[in-house]
Amino acid sequence: MLQDIGLVILIVIFLAVVFFFLKKKFAITKTNDSGQMLQDMTDLAMQGKLDKVVGVEDVVQRLLHVLARKQKNNPLLLGEPGVGKTAVIEGLAQMIVDKEVPKQFLNKKIFSLNLAEVMSGTRYRGELEARLRQLLVDLEKNPRQNILFIDEIHMLEQARGSEGSLDIADILKPALARGDLNVIGATTWREYEKYIKLDTALDRRFQPILIHEPSRENAVEILRGVKSEYENFHGVCLPQESIEAAVDQSIKYVKDRFLPDKAFDLIDEACAKVSLETVPAKNAAYLGVVHAASKKVKDICKTDAPRVEVKDITDVIKEWKGDDKT
Repeated sequence: MLQDIGLVILIVIFLAVVFFFLKKKFAITKTNDSGQMLQDMTDLAMQGKLDKVVGVEDVVQRLLHVLARKQKNNPLLLGEPGVGKTAVIEGLAQMIVDKEVPKQFLNKKIFSLNLAEVMSGTRYRGELEARLRQLLVDLEKNPRQNILFIDEIHMLEQARGSEGSLDIADILKPALARGDLNVIGATTWREYEKYIKLDTALDRRFQPILIHEPSRENAVEILRGVKSEYENFHGVCLPQESIEAAVDQSIKYVKDRFLPDKAFDLIDEACAKVSLETVPAKNAAYLGVVHAASKKVKDICKTDAPRVEVKDITDVIKEWKGDDKT
């Protein structure tokens, strides 16, 4: 009798342990999958973790017009790398949080899909397909309240060519057809012509929105709008002439990239260069003090903060080119 009771107790303990580990494994898998595959852009905007966005207001308005349509309400942003496609989405997320959008958009959330994470699970394709389908089901539970942003969306079609690959495009098409989930795609015109346009079932669900490289004047205005972000981070002053030099020299010498991205990189590195050269070599911790102090100053150029001169912009260009012929 006692032996039977002991056996029952052992079985119960064994089942409890198995249940505990299975539950724990399931919970971790579920949490990690969602966290790695999706990023809540509106939540990042609410936390102040998105960079300030300037000069995308017109494109955001066009984006809202398409999203508000009854049919074909999925925008497809087309533009060269670096012209600001992702910045448009970040700008929209910030406008939603700041309540600067029409009332039908006030409660919407924008989720960015990590395609690299989705497509990296080459070992368990069936499991990944199930996760993605469930992800779409979850997003559709609040009809027209969630927006899914897919950068480099041409990768959906690109994956079709590999044997045994997960055909994400075919999983996505029914959701696009139902219309309960808005999807914003982003890619270059070249990749669109090569991949998306050839799949008519996918292409007809999207409304293309062209994003052009800004003019020299517009690029200067975009950089002026965010200059305080760089000044406060690096603890330096970024005068107007240096901003114009960054745009002009990036146009002249960086031919394989596009505005405003290449000008952003140029001023960022020039600011970092000046900031680091100002810090005493024996006390690198001083840099943190400079950053902390600069964030409390409304106009850092009215202080004795080091200035980023045109020469500093030129020096960075020389380093990029690897010569002294600039």
